[in-house]
Amino acid sequence: MGDKTQALISILKLQPVVPVLVIKDLAHAVPLARALVAGGLKAIEITLRSPVALEAIRAVADEVEGAVPGAGTVLNARQYHQAVEAGSQFIVSPGTTLELLDVARKSAVPMLPGAATPSEVMALREEGYEVLKFFPAEQAGGAAYLKSLSSPLAGTMFCPTGGITPDNARDYLSLPNVICVGGSWVAPQALVEAGDWDGITRLATEASWLSA
Repeated sequence: MGDKTQALISILKLQPVVPVLVIKDLAHAVPLARALVAGGLKAIEITLRSPVALEAIRAVADEVEGAVPGAGTVLNARQYHQAVEAGSQFIVSPGTTLELLDVARKSAVPMLPGAATPSEVMALREEGYEVLKFFPAEQAGGAAYLKSLSSPLAGTMFCPTGGITPDNARDYLSLPNVICVGGSWVAPQALVEAGDWDGITRLATEASWLSA
């Protein structure tokens, strides 16, 4: 687990914000990823929430220099295997199941599993996980809740995702137990549909400058 943990940490430390994307049109995948990378956001989570998601991951992995594609909303072993085969360098799940833990244990590609309660965090720590996704962040208690976990669950780092915006991102990034945040605001659907890649690069650049 140690090597995979370090691999995951190195990916999440590339930037303060990991874009969380729902790509509905495969033609958008490569120019969108290029726009995000140009703005300094190399690690990109493409969620498995659309029929073209796996092909989008494959296209980004094959065609976008500097991109580190990952798969989000991975719910079972089949999706895990498919995402890895498509070129995902990290896997993100909203929660955790025994099936996911088993496939992650056997895979060389690291998983960022979701947790929202102390019991879930403790269970994942017993499995060797040191970096977790805190989801859904705002709905589960926000930055104040996550801060309250920093002392009793010291040594665990989080990537909060869910309801993160430019207005509250710094609240999370200022916490000692936050490694980065996940957000969709860097690639709004309106800009994607319009093909406004320069606009997305501007948003990505602003996000890459975010800090505590």
